[in-house]
Amino acid sequence: MIFLMRFCFSLLFVIAISFHTFAQAPAGFFNLDKAPKLGKMASFKASELCDVADKTQSYLNQFTEDKFAVHAGKVFDESVTLVKVEQTLEFICQTYREDVREKRQSRLHDQEFLTTHFDFYRWTPDIATARKIALKSTNARKSSMLNAIPTDKIFLTKYYTKLLIASNVKTAVYNQALYSLPYDETGLTLAEANNDLTITRNKFTRQEVIAGVLEEKKLAKALIWLTEEALHDVLLQGTGVVEVNGQRRYFNVHRNNGIAYDYAIGKRDQARYWYFSEVPSIMGYGETLESKIAIRPQVSFAGNVDQLGLGKLFMVSYKQAGEEISRLGVLSDQGGAFDNNLFQLDLLVDSYFGWEDYHQANKDLPDYASAWLMLMKPPQKY
Repeated sequence: MIFLMRFCFSLLFVIAISFHTFAQAPAGFFNLDKAPKLGKMASFKASELCDVADKTQSYLNQFTEDKFAVHAGKVFDESVTLVKVEQTLEFICQTYREDVREKRQSRLHDQEFLTTHFDFYRWTPDIATARKIALKSTNARKSSMLNAIPTDKIFLTKYYTKLLIASNVKTAVYNQALYSLPYDETGLTLAEANNDLTITRNKFTRQEVIAGVLEEKKLAKALIWLTEEALHDVLLQGTGVVEVNGQRRYFNVHRNNGIAYDYAIGKRDQARYWYFSEVPSIMGYGETLESKIAIRPQVSFAGNVDQLGLGKLFMVSYKQAGEEISRLGVLSDQGGAFDNNLFQLDLLVDSYFGWEDYHQANKDLPDYASAWLMLMKPPQKY
């Protein structure tokens, strides 16, 4: 999925930090931290981290032609390589499987094991870009949160897959369709369709679709019917987990109308519109629907795949209930809000019906966190 916006609640907590333990390594916003201060390793399952790592590594191996995502990263120097990224993901699963065979607690929750076997590159957020976006935003809360990003912490947002109630048929309540690709795109490759501005998908804005142009002209198949509010939510989130006549079904974005996401405006004003397809589970990044990575809550991050490169292992640390907590996750998803964004990660938390149950489950998670890129050390350093 993709996708991203999120709802923030805690107040700014700024901690001064000394940089004398840092040695310059990857260029720009990432620096080698020889003494990372880690908290209690919690809030994730090693089995699920391995699952996402394994599927993301498979994507890196199988889809080398995807130059948008499959690269070492555009913001690092030569110390970060694609080979190291793949070795890191492989090592995650190797460690998990060895621990299962030995019937011992996962070493991925052991601070000493992690600092022994991984290099940590501390992420310093791109504050300047965040401030520029804040100036343009029409959302006061969003501007406030962006302006409050500390110099030593990233903006840690949270996203969830929307639990929705839907209907197989149009009703007075469920009057907005989730559409599959328009009929005139059947059989076209992504490249062919993107280059043809005359096809239905490239013609209409979100507002025109909501007004009924596809239904009126019978241009696309309605997969299910939602309320308008639910439609805006699922277009933003990218994935819908839907209850239809008591059956749970999954829908994921397929292709959009080519209009960029505008970070400065709200969800209802976005002109970008997505067409969907039914899928077997929650899906993350993939150049095509068929290639998308199956992701899991609590161990999957969405972020700037274009600049960071797919498959990066990140650790984030923050205070929760007076205790320092650290957790691991894989960059396995992306979204329009991450274009030119090197100050934010978005954690997939779970599936919820709405703000109330989401907030209740995640109200103690902070809005900012220390963050590190992690790469497996060469064997000779063990």
